[in-house]
Amino acid sequence: MQLGMIGQCRQGGDVVQRPLRGGHELVVFDRSADVVKQHVAMGAKGAKDLADLCGQLRAPRVAWVMVPAGPAVESTIDQLLPGLSKGDIIIDGGNSNYKDTKHRAARLKEKGLEFIDAGTSGGIWGLTVGYCLMIGASPEAFSRCEPIFRTLAPPDGYAHVGPPGSGHYVKMIHNGIEYGMLQAYAEGYEILHASKDFKLDLHQISAVWNRGSVVRSWLNELAERAFEKDTELAALKGYVEDSGEGRWTVQEAIDLDVPAPVITLSLQTRFRSRQGDSFGAKVIAALRNEFGGHAVKTT
Repeated sequence: MQLGMIGQCRQGGDVVQRPLRGGHELVVFDRSADVVKQHVAMGAKGAKDLADLCGQLRAPRVAWVMVPAGPAVESTIDQLLPGLSKGDIIIDGGNSNYKDTKHRAARLKEKGLEFIDAGTSGGIWGLTVGYCLMIGASPEAFSRCEPIFRTLAPPDGYAHVGPPGSGHYVKMIHNGIEYGMLQAYAEGYEILHASKDFKLDLHQISAVWNRGSVVRSWLNELAERAFEKDTELAALKGYVEDSGEGRWTVQEAIDLDVPAPVITLSLQTRFRSRQGDSFGAKVIAALRNEFGGHAVKTT
């Protein structure tokens, strides 16, 4: 299958390599000419811009976009449109908001184009083990692009979950669940690390938990790897970003009147991690001192 690939984010570069290894024909474009050259060396065809990419693709064309959510996706679609024709397909493999995806699909349908949202999970390990793909598309568009999904995913690792927008919706909730799981592991390991009764080896514990325990998981396998490198994680700063999906999940829960305390508090904890010294915590300390004479620490 022939495929245009646009953007080389952390996953994007590997999303190029896996199809190439699977025998697909790829035309790639990235703002970095050096990145394009790297993939040309692997067997892809390079494009100097998006017009050139569309010109190298045979109709009906398929272009996979892997750029950051928001304006970058919109701009990329706008630049692709002049080179596309009726029946062509654009795939958004990034983490776009599903509401934006629904609007984009409706807009492109008016022009006779198909829009697929492919929620993509697997991170930097996807090249080796395959990507989990949550796909929103019309049945016809999904069928046409299924060969590329089959190559990208591990066995049974992709699913057509519904119409355009549904793939990004499922991926949004997937990432919200991820927030809660990460927070649970973080809290558990912090308690173990803080123990005053025992000097515990977190690498040893994470390793044994991965052998038969009910809390074993791929995330805990990654914890085992991290603790093997540095049990104290001394080289890291406890600053945790969020890329949007957790916020969108919490907002969706609010809109649907669905209680989601774990995911919500996990998101809030990430905000706290970015504060060097929380003013809110200072207020609590001051009030405790005022009403109860509790001890406070001063700068």
